[in-house]
Amino acid sequence: MTETIQAERVTLYDLIDKFNFKLSENPAFFREWQDDLPEINEREKQQLHRVKNNYFNLAMRPMVEDMVKMVVVSPLLDLAGFYLPPFYNTAESSIEIEEKDKGLIIRGRIDVLVLQDRFWVLVIESKRSGFSLEVGIPQCLAYMLGSPHADKSLFGLVTNGSNFIFLKLVKGEQFEYALSDEFSLRRGDDLVTVLAILKGLKREVLS
Repeated sequence: MTETIQAERVTLYDLIDKFNFKLSENPAFFREWQDDLPEINEREKQQLHRVKNNYFNLAMRPMVEDMVKMVVVSPLLDLAGFYLPPFYNTAESSIEIEEKDKGLIIRGRIDVLVLQDRFWVLVIESKRSGFSLEVGIPQCLAYMLGSPHADKSLFGLVTNGSNFIFLKLVKGEQFEYALSDEFSLRRGDDLVTVLAILKGLKREVLS
């Protein structure tokens, strides 16, 4: 009997049990968020400061996903160059992943999807302001399973507007994944680092 679950209810246990996921313990597996990051210039830093001010002002009241995307995610994608060719974006895209051998279908909708020549470069799962990122990590990994180019490294970002975690997924004998450190919009220059990582990932997939 085939079981169907919504992506937002997927757990890491589901991914490990049904799709043979494994958390990489190799420090060299996900260096893209740490090594040789692009410099962020003063104009970009000023724009990021404005993003922070906008967020802090709006965060005084409950902020739903659409507002998180508009206030934080959209400016970051713009500054990183993901709105320019050869990239294009979709929002609220439907996806279905099936594991036939174990009778599981995952259905859901991706909040923001950045693509380049049908290669799924970046999956962004934005959560309501104040939600833990742990809620979005298995959901984001599940969406990344839907890539038609499973032979390439996939990258993801989970954010609730104030916190950010990057993900990498590689398919070999099994699905191997790793997470970056968690970055906070409220901590020092973390937002500058988030933008530098986004620019670095863009350079990585275009190289």
